[in-house]
Amino acid sequence: MHTNPLPVRRRAVPSSSVRLAMTAARRSAATLFAASLSLVLTACSESADATPDTTIPPVPVALGDVRRESVTRPVVATGVFGPKDEVSLSFKIGGIVSRVSVDEGASVQRGTVIASLDLREIDAQLTKARIGLQKATRDVVRVRALQADSVATLAQLQDTESALAAAQADMDAATVNREYAVITAPVSGRVLRRRVQPGALVSSGQEVLTLGSDARGRVVRVGVPDRDAVRLSLNQRAEVSFDAMPGRTFIGRVSQRGASTDPRTGMVSIEVSVDGADALPAGTVARVSIAVPSATDVTLVPAAAVIEADGDSATVYSIRDGRAVRHSVRVLFISGDRIAVQGLDNVSRVVSDGAAYLRDGAAVRDVGGAR
Repeated sequence: MHTNPLPVRRRAVPSSSVRLAMTAARRSAATLFAASLSLVLTACSESADATPDTTIPPVPVALGDVRRESVTRPVVATGVFGPKDEVSLSFKIGGIVSRVSVDEGASVQRGTVIASLDLREIDAQLTKARIGLQKATRDVVRVRALQADSVATLAQLQDTESALAAAQADMDAATVNREYAVITAPVSGRVLRRRVQPGALVSSGQEVLTLGSDARGRVVRVGVPDRDAVRLSLNQRAEVSFDAMPGRTFIGRVSQRGASTDPRTGMVSIEVSVDGADALPAGTVARVSIAVPSATDVTLVPAAAVIEADGDSATVYSIRDGRAVRHSVRVLFISGDRIAVQGLDNVSRVVSDGAAYLRDGAAVRDVGGAR
């Protein structure tokens, strides 16, 4: 027996134009709601600012002591470890690189040929200069004999002698170009960087290889502000740490201090010699802390009390009459678990726990627990 199926109710699908209209309506409603909410919040905020809401419970905080001490502020900087002497090697003239016989990290001995250009054109120029010099020499001999027989004039002899001097100069220049078309290691050391491959076209003076020599040891190069550089002197003790060797500290000494600031960074270059770190590769990042004997009178607060740090600017809160007082301070340096700041005159205690939840004038309750 054949039974008619029950009719199926299908949900009407709106057309594209209808869907767009519905979407626009939803967005308009959301925008209106957001604007209304913003007006309500603004009104509430203005009302709260005008009259403190005494129904908001005080924020529980703990206080820490403000210490005024004379402390030794170390000079701390980050730099790069490597050989004291680095030599950038290049060709005097441009050309096609024919050979580079060393890779990065390879050890080389002084006098070893480590790279060369394609010499065919350079040798042809040298041959041309040699032939020109030979001709100029013959011309001088011939004209000199003719001038002795009064056949050639003195001016003609002087012209040929000038041509000979010019030919000799061309020969000297071609010889120098031929010599510096080959790179020979000027010192024994290790290849730090290799910039080109055989077949590359290089220009005059373009860096091909960088060679590092350990003849005068290895150092960490750092840049420090001029206000710190004037506090440093040669042979000052330094502690050096490397991310590559966590938990280990190396002892070093200030071996060199720059005589001027870098015009681009305003920093003074400092070199710190390091003992016992020769196994580390060149280019390893190092952190240097240099002890300075002179002490400075500073204000120290608990590290947790300093919030909203932006560069050397930060915020610290104290309490007066049960309410938070906001102080804008300048961060000087970190000393252990405390931070040296400026801008806390006549303040003996600051909020150390709970400072992040405060605003100026907020009600607070000291629950203790901090120092």
